[in-house]
Amino acid sequence: MSDMLPEQHRASAAPEWSPARGAADAPELSARGPATESIGRVIDVTDRAAEEGDPVAGVSKPPIDSVGAAAAPTGSLASPNGIPAVLNGMPSEPSGLVVGSTRPLANPNEPVADRGTPASPGWSADGADEPIRMDRSDADERRLAWVYLSRVVEGPCAALSLLIESVGVVEAARAVRECALPEVLRGPTELRRGIDRAEQDLALMDRLDGRVVTPDDPEWPAWRMLGLRQLDPAQDEAAAVPLVLWARGPRSLVECTERAVAVVGARCSTGYGNHATGEIAGELAVRGWTVVSGAAFGIDGMAHRAALAVGGCTVAVLACGPDRPYPVQHDRLLAEIAATGLVVTEYPPGTAVRKHYFLARNRLIAALADAVVVVEAGARSGARNTVKWTRRLGRPALAVPGPITSAASVGCHRMIREGEAFIATTAAEILDEAGPLRLSLPGVVPPSPEDNLSGHEALLFAALPTIGSRLPRALVTDTGLPLPAVRATLSALEIAGLVACDDNGWHRLAQSNRQHP
Repeated sequence: MSDMLPEQHRASAAPEWSPARGAADAPELSARGPATESIGRVIDVTDRAAEEGDPVAGVSKPPIDSVGAAAAPTGSLASPNGIPAVLNGMPSEPSGLVVGSTRPLANPNEPVADRGTPASPGWSADGADEPIRMDRSDADERRLAWVYLSRVVEGPCAALSLLIESVGVVEAARAVRECALPEVLRGPTELRRGIDRAEQDLALMDRLDGRVVTPDDPEWPAWRMLGLRQLDPAQDEAAAVPLVLWARGPRSLVECTERAVAVVGARCSTGYGNHATGEIAGELAVRGWTVVSGAAFGIDGMAHRAALAVGGCTVAVLACGPDRPYPVQHDRLLAEIAATGLVVTEYPPGTAVRKHYFLARNRLIAALADAVVVVEAGARSGARNTVKWTRRLGRPALAVPGPITSAASVGCHRMIREGEAFIATTAAEILDEAGPLRLSLPGVVPPSPEDNLSGHEALLFAALPTIGSRLPRALVTDTGLPLPAVRATLSALEIAGLVACDDNGWHRLAQSNRQHP
């Protein structure tokens, strides 16, 4: 016994392990569950039986998918010599494969102590045989969980969003991997829960100069998504907040959607529709508003081009992966948008277009804009679906009328007639609905502010006398506006430093007396 090798001595003295003995005799197995403990573990079978060339009994190597995830069910098997052959549901790999990655160690056959100092990830610094859990920041762990779930469901999933709100994204990802889910989530996650390409997806986005935006990021447009959170998924399964947004482009998503108008319409547009779109989208972009659209043929493409032509910002929302230009004829247009604006989608890289993806995409177009404008729409146009989402989100929808003989404008005329959309012919009319209380920024009011006002503000400011004051009810008679609109507009003009109120009523402020907050 005294001349036995140290390794042999340790092996013979080790107590036999079996699942029946429980976690108390296996302290390295955490009670947190297989999904959390499997991250970063290296499982390397180096027991005495393997060194002597004997196979590990009772263990069959399960198939490994393309991303290195084992297809074996969760469980723990013991080899005859007492060393667990499967830890936390992951199979033993003599090659030293890092769990959750397709990259093996540089040389699995070289001694652990020779793999560098500190030791390679997944091994203890002193070269001990037992594997340790590789440290990973909570932010990285959460990001990988978001990306994994994005591929599992590929699109909106209200039930999964509810699960994430209840238990957190990391725990939700663990539950999906282990299929420890309520019945309502087993169907939507069954097909792709075994596919974990999170690291590959993030690496691909880096090569595309893109990124993934999660609800944990400052760039996440949280207030834009508030409307989607209030919708009832029972009415429409797409009525859910996207899990993540895949973005390409230099602009911040939250900043470029601060003031945005969506311009959509028919794919088979006419010369009239293209001209109207160019005029409206171009003027919106010149005024500093972002133009949002879907990058499709016809009106969508014209809206993007008009914004780019005047050096404005435009956002293209896709119904496929960020690496797939759709339609393919717009690959150059999408490249131009990605160079100066943003290309956004909720679908992970490599996702192909499907018909129902367009309907879900429309809700994002509506959510990212202050208003939606439809230029040309046929009797069965998909633009009406975008208007439906806009109205459900409580935002204004507008339609540009066309010739009464044009079949391309039938949908617009119908929406106007049935009260689904306001009529709009100019960018000024659109901004009157999209932001009726938006005025010039403080400190930059021009010498003649009435020249820079529109809608109710311009009408009410013109009705105020240069000498003396007027009461709101008198302004109702002069302008024809309802009393609530008069009071709201007067408050906005006061905030902008253009008017003031005294005991006699409201009056204009002289240029020298204007104070801006």
